[in-house]
Amino acid sequence: MKDLINKGLALGLGLAVVSKEQIEKLVDELVKKGEVSASGSKELIRELFEKGEAEKKEMNSRIQEQLEKLLKDLNIPTKADLERLEQRIIELENRNI
Repeated sequence: MKDLINKGLALGLGLAVVSKEQIEKLVDELVKKGEVSASGSKELIRELFEKGEAEKKEMNSRIQEQLEKLLKDLNIPTKADLERLEQRIIELENRNI
C-alpha cells in the first residue's frame, strides 16, 4: 500500500508541491479506510514528507542549473561577474588617486 501511495503522489502533482498538512490528511483518510495502520501512519507521513522535501531540493537544483545555462547562453553577466567588475573599477580608481 505504501508503494501505491508513493507512486500516486509522485505521479500526481508530485510530493514537492504537496504540503505536510495534505500528506497528513491523505494518510488519515487511508487509516480511516483501513488501508494503513494507525501505528504506521506517523512513519508514513514522515517518509512521504522527507521524500517531498528531497524532490523539492532536486527540483530547485535543476531550475537553478537551467537558469544559469540560460543566462550563459544569452551572454548575460552573473551577479558574481558584476561584483568582480565593481571590485576591478574600485581598484583602478584607487590607483589613479
